[in-house]
Amino acid sequence: MKQTLEEPAERLSMKTFLVAAIFALGLPPTASYADNPTLQMCGNRANTADKTCLVDGDTLWLQGENIRLKDFDTPEPQSAICGGEREKALAHQASARLLELLNGNEWTIERFGYDSTSSKRRLATIRINGRDVGDILIEERLARRWPDGDEFWC
Repeated sequence: MKQTLEEPAERLSMKTFLVAAIFALGLPPTASYADNPTLQMCGNRANTADKTCLVDGDTLWLQGENIRLKDFDTPEPQSAICGGEREKALAHQASARLLELLNGNEWTIERFGYDSTSSKRRLATIRINGRDVGDILIEERLARRWPDGDEFWC
């Protein structure tokens, strides 16, 4: 009898394959960082296989992987897209707060797919005690929901 994708044996082998593929790539979908790396701002640091630093309030490099934190957005520190110097100042506050949160707490990261930009950043959520860091930054008025939140810094 031919099995279809709906039958348990086929689903189990597909799950087994996917789990094996994730671990073979060395990128677990959820990882805990009890021994968190100490993060600093990236600045002009070159991209390397072990690059670990914070780009801004919603983007970081972790062991050579470019990560975009999902579901929230912070102002841009390099260019004032719409809010001038106020936007840049808020961007620096958001980055400093994310550094403080990540360097001062144990956290986990859950990886998803990739964003649609040309750099193909990995999408992820970082949680501290089960709470998304994006929610913390939004609550503190350092970020907005993405994609539907108001760019209040403009």
